[in-house]
Amino acid sequence: MAKVLNFLLGISLSILLLNVCANGRAVVNNASTLSEDDATPKGSNFTYVCDPKRFDDLGLEMSSFSFCDSSLPYPVRVKDLVDRMTIDEKVLQLGNHGKGVQRLGLPKYEWWSEALHGVSNVGPGTYFDDLVPGATSFPTVILTTASFNESLWKTIGQAVSTEARAMYNLGRAGLTFWSPTINVLRDPRWGRATETPGEDPFIVGKYAANYVRGLQDVEGHDNYTDPNSRPLKVSSCCKHYAAYDVDNWSGVDRFHFDARVTEQDMVETFLRPFEMCVKEGDASSIMCSYNRVNGIPTCADPKLLNQTVRGEWDLHGYIVSDCDSIEVMVDDHKFLGDTREDAVARTLKAGLDLDCGDYYPDFTGSAFRQGKVREADVDKSLKYLYTVLMRLGWFDGHPQYKSLGKADVCADEHIELAADAARQGIVLLKNDNDTLPLSTSKFRNLAVVGPHANATSAMLGNYAGAPCRYRAPIDGFAAYGKVSYAMGCGEAMCMNESLIFPAVRAAKKADATIIVAGLDMTIEAESLDRENLTLPGYQTQLINQVTEAAEGPVILVIMSAGGVDISFAKDNTKIKAILWAGYPGEEGGRAIADIVFGKHNPGGRLPTTWYEEEYAQKLPMTSLQLRPIDSLGYPGRTYKFFNGSTVYPFGHGLSYTKFNYTNLKTSKRAIHIKLSKFNHCHNLNYTSGAYQPRCPAMIVDDLKCHDYQFDFEVEVLNVGKRDGSEVIIVYSQPPNELAASPIKQVIGFQRVSVPAGESQKVKFKYNVCESLRIVDSSAQIVLPSGGHTILVGDSGVSFPIHVYFD
Repeated sequence: MAKVLNFLLGISLSILLLNVCANGRAVVNNASTLSEDDATPKGSNFTYVCDPKRFDDLGLEMSSFSFCDSSLPYPVRVKDLVDRMTIDEKVLQLGNHGKGVQRLGLPKYEWWSEALHGVSNVGPGTYFDDLVPGATSFPTVILTTASFNESLWKTIGQAVSTEARAMYNLGRAGLTFWSPTINVLRDPRWGRATETPGEDPFIVGKYAANYVRGLQDVEGHDNYTDPNSRPLKVSSCCKHYAAYDVDNWSGVDRFHFDARVTEQDMVETFLRPFEMCVKEGDASSIMCSYNRVNGIPTCADPKLLNQTVRGEWDLHGYIVSDCDSIEVMVDDHKFLGDTREDAVARTLKAGLDLDCGDYYPDFTGSAFRQGKVREADVDKSLKYLYTVLMRLGWFDGHPQYKSLGKADVCADEHIELAADAARQGIVLLKNDNDTLPLSTSKFRNLAVVGPHANATSAMLGNYAGAPCRYRAPIDGFAAYGKVSYAMGCGEAMCMNESLIFPAVRAAKKADATIIVAGLDMTIEAESLDRENLTLPGYQTQLINQVTEAAEGPVILVIMSAGGVDISFAKDNTKIKAILWAGYPGEEGGRAIADIVFGKHNPGGRLPTTWYEEEYAQKLPMTSLQLRPIDSLGYPGRTYKFFNGSTVYPFGHGLSYTKFNYTNLKTSKRAIHIKLSKFNHCHNLNYTSGAYQPRCPAMIVDDLKCHDYQFDFEVEVLNVGKRDGSEVIIVYSQPPNELAASPIKQVIGFQRVSVPAGESQKVKFKYNVCESLRIVDSSAQIVLPSGGHTILVGDSGVSFPIHVYFD
């Protein structure tokens, strides 16, 4: 059941009323989040649970229900609600289709809505119709991340949550959104690359924290004395936990995959974004994934759930399964030969509170009667769930959001924000002889060709809803000149060459030719990993033939999430410029044209490494180790552990202007940490023959880390003739003598705008333990002694900082 129709997720954009679940189940959206009768052609009849009029209409006396007494603390109210239910009523609330309890005045609630890069109609909690035909569809996460702009990430979250809250008021959406996806893009072939913030765990975590804050934070309540009572605008969910990044590759699928991961890689890479999501973002939910990790299904692992998410990280919210994960655990993993009752008992006790599926509602009651689970275990999960709904105002309302409605969905400022996000994220990969930007006076006749030249739904990626509108590339370029359009390929797969000649003919007559090519959801998507890193079908032939025939300059635009080996285009001197546009959202065509013609100066940077095709042939997707495995000939993964040749490296991105870094000022270049008799040195592995200090490292948790800081300032000069934005990525480099440590690792970044001919001083401040830490082979987070190096972007500017343990 969990595998049926999975592939259809990639085409769900074109279907408004039929959505395909994350697990593959088809869902007809014919009801609001609350009940079938709450959505009306004009809005919603529902106000909030504890509305006196509502209880009157139900023939109930609200004052007799303490859970509706807003003067009481949430824990007291939630306990009252849960204690009033029978065990049979309780278990029916543990699935995503919360059934409600009519005799208590508790309505139904649908937990599953999505808002990855805009309010989506994937999931039964949200739908579009004549009243709300669409919502703003922002660029997919991989492109938005390329902006390296934390404030933008949060602002998009705020816009999405405003539209979500407005749709909730209209009875078209829920309040709990299972977004964002924050898995690290370990392998470029992963089909869900478009959903992720890239390959660096620190950046992924920063994106998560900012987007979650944008979704959840209620103005004036960012920091709260009791985090479990902090009001929420909407609830977010960071997924898929953990070590999940194989969907369907060479016969291995996510429903059977056992991710064999070292503890070092778990701590260093796979868990860090989730920890940041919970601790910095204060996310109100975590979703566990389908796969096993070292033999144990993630949704049944008490170490991952109770011990880590709830214990060490102190989640203020609930833990939910990916849809039908318990069924997958029984039918596909066949874990420990569990019966259905065994499985629900095991996951409930491991810390899984909510089942996206039917196993909890259908089998928890019988598990209870068989003595496999206690009623107290059920109560604990229900309390987490209803506390989140109280924080959302589902019981009492949120007065500050009451006025939101249709005018707040697809608002002009949100549409413009979507365009700006795309412009900020688009990366200029190549610009020979400063060909770009094009001049409207010189280049009036444009050939816009290729399978994405007239892209609409392809620009939205996956987990998208119905957009407010589309601005295809040909629409964008039509604002700058006369466009001659030719498809070149019938679709992104480009299975035949029959349409190449019309594209060649258009290029021959044009002042400039823009080829818009790349991938789409038929090539990289949920349940669909790539086998190679090349362009599909005849696309390479299309690009080469059009380029050869073109009279004017050729600009290549690539739409994709994962990197593509376009070495042939990079090396082709007739292709003057290359842009990567990710999947740029509903305003993507306008954003691309604005950059090509210089209305906006590009400043995006690649959040992933673009490998050469041979890289993908050297190691299987199923090998999760980040460091090279020399005995098997497997190269390292990501910029942190791969030092071979690339098409384009992580962090690459050009501008129409030039920036210089100067006047570097540092507060200190040595950190002296005084140890007490209770501190014990920690040994590390060193390269052969290297000098080993007397005290190689200290475990970070054993130090008073807040006492040790360093900062620096650098002046960024725009020495070109155009205003522009510069992304400054700061890396730390561990002591060279350490064995198997990262080549470098991101510790911070800022995006700054600098007018032509001017400069801006940019300050950075870091905690020593956070920025100079490494994870050693025993999975300890340690601070090594010795000479570290701080690298300021790829500018060549750097400075040493030495750590001494005294």
